Amino acid sequence: MDTLTTLNEIADSEAQPNKFRRKKSIVWEHFTIERIGADCTRACCKKCKKSFAYISGSKLAGTSHLKRHIALGICPVGRTNQDKNQLTSFNSAAPTNGSAGATGKSRKRYRANPGPTSVPFDQARCYYDIAKMIIQHDYPLEMVEHSGFNKFVQNLQPLFSSVSVDTIQEHIFNIYLGEKQNLLNIIGAIPGRVSLTLNLRTSDQNLGYVFITGYFVDSDWKLRCRLLNVIMVPFPDSDIAFNHAVAACLTDWCLETKLFTLTLDQSVANVNVRKNLGHLLSIKGVNILNGQLIIGSCCARVLSDLAQYALHYMRAIVEKVRQSVKFVKTADAHEEKFLELKRQLQVPSAKELIVDDQTKWDTTYQMLMTASELKEVFSCLDTSDPDYKVTPTMDEWKQAEILCEYLKLFFDAANLLTSPTYSTADVLFHEVWKIQLDLMQAARSQDRFIRDLTRPLQEKFNEYWNDCNLVLAVAVVMDPRFKMKLVEFTFNKIYGEEAETWIKIVDEGVHEVFCDYIVQSLPPPPASFVDEANDNFVIKSEFSQEDSFLATNGDAFPDFEVYLDIINNQQMKTELDQYLEESLMPRSQDFDVLGWWRINRCKYPTLSKMASDILSIPVCTVTPDSVFDTVSRDLDRHRSSLRPITIEALSCSKDWLQYESWEPPYGTPDATVKVEY
Repeated sequence: MDTLTTLNEIADSEAQPNKFRRKKSIVWEHFTIERIGADCTRACCKKCKKSFAYISGSKLAGTSHLKRHIALGICPVGRTNQDKNQLTSFNSAAPTNGSAGATGKSRKRYRANPGPTSVPFDQARCYYDIAKMIIQHDYPLEMVEHSGFNKFVQNLQPLFSSVSVDTIQEHIFNIYLGEKQNLLNIIGAIPGRVSLTLNLRTSDQNLGYVFITGYFVDSDWKLRCRLLNVIMVPFPDSDIAFNHAVAACLTDWCLETKLFTLTLDQSVANVNVRKNLGHLLSIKGVNILNGQLIIGSCCARVLSDLAQYALHYMRAIVEKVRQSVKFVKTADAHEEKFLELKRQLQVPSAKELIVDDQTKWDTTYQMLMTASELKEVFSCLDTSDPDYKVTPTMDEWKQAEILCEYLKLFFDAANLLTSPTYSTADVLFHEVWKIQLDLMQAARSQDRFIRDLTRPLQEKFNEYWNDCNLVLAVAVVMDPRFKMKLVEFTFNKIYGEEAETWIKIVDEGVHEVFCDYIVQSLPPPPASFVDEANDNFVIKSEFSQEDSFLATNGDAFPDFEVYLDIINNQQMKTELDQYLEESLMPRSQDFDVLGWWRINRCKYPTLSKMASDILSIPVCTVTPDSVFDTVSRDLDRHRSSLRPITIEALSCSKDWLQYESWEPPYGTPDATVKVEY
């Protein structure tokens, strides 16, 4: 008798016992035997009808997994108390047939999981966790008073006392203030400056809310990004509305002497707004390069606008591709036929068709890319399925592929902005200069279709390039793998005969910023006071008669010393000159530019401070999850109904809680901070 026959007989004897043989296992009270084929038998649960392996070929699966299904409560239908008692005890019983009953070893026991250990109930901790949940998931505050929520929580913990909206709001402010103090300590300890981004959102009431985010290099030389303020501006179209927001942020975070530069959302960055903000920076004493380091356009918004323009220009072809993809993806029969055609044609593409989300332009790009690789399959589907009537022509497929080439330029650049770890400003330069060069060349193409598609794109992107190329070029000079060499290489390709002029602008800009840092690093002038009786300016130090002229004209003395220091520095090699003359570092993919400056900060004490500030200049005003958006994200109806201070507390706390830096003293009666709102 072969093995298979033996196993089948065992199954038959257990499924259909007679007077000579009875069931050995209690599981057969809960399972039935189903013969699937000549060499396959499965066990079927009588309650949930789920099928389990029992005999397959020459293998016997046994009954252990069937016991677990019933004994451990895996069966979704559940079991009676009699089942529980029966199944928890059947493993402890020894076999009764033959001598095995006396000598056999006891079988493994299946024990239910132990009940939860007794944990003391902490009402304050519950309130904190609810407040934190509301912050992190954007739930409405009113949910704490909903009957369904309270019933659910009280079923979990009968000791829980319902909480009011006002009370949970106080706990939210408690979290906000605790996290804010922690961030204040971090920013206060940073060695360099902070750059800000301004992003405007509007509400249903047409009120503006300016989201101000700070970028800085911390004491560990890591680039950080934190939302600092959400400030309501009742008249967002006003040219001075953003001056108020920036000034409030500087005061709130003690950044009057630490502000470096600003990056704006182009939807608000008109000429007057930039002029007024530049004047504000001058008042604060941080108007570097006469405001040329203010970036008036968000890179993500620029790339999104370009992609949307290109897609709109070819909207007829894009819609044909979209309808073709929908035809395949929305019916199983169509998709099966499509995949069969793909197999027959041996199309090598391993990508899967997707229907795009038109609020995210990258999904439309991915849809076009995938569909273009499968165009031969769509062409055959047109002849094999009479219901498919929207196939693009081969010329239209070719135009779609050309469109994808330029969308890829924008996609690669935008993809850098989606990284959870914020990239330094120099990283984007490599993508931006390639876009500028490729669009310039395409706009002069002999192919009329390419020329008509790319000429408007080139004109739009040229505005962004002229606005930000100095910032990005100065940043790439601070990368020891490239320095001025990459600027010279790229500008020669872009500007041709005029390259020397533009290269000189970058070189002079780098040296001008470095001189500002040299001046800042000089010791302060000696303290002075005014003799009210004689109304004379007196220096608090001992002077000889030969110095009496300097003593009576002390207002020019500090400036003269600064002038002498600069002249002396120009007569010898500065840190910047030494840095630029040294050989380039190897171009490795995982090179940490800030880590390099941290290691070399003793060699370049002033230049390293300048580098950390320049490399932390942000080029994007939106969050990573909004980079590919085609529609602006405004405040929803729930958020816009809240008070401005509550909106700020919720928005900022959500950003800060990603880093889990602070927790309140639970159980303390006065732990909740009272805030007027």
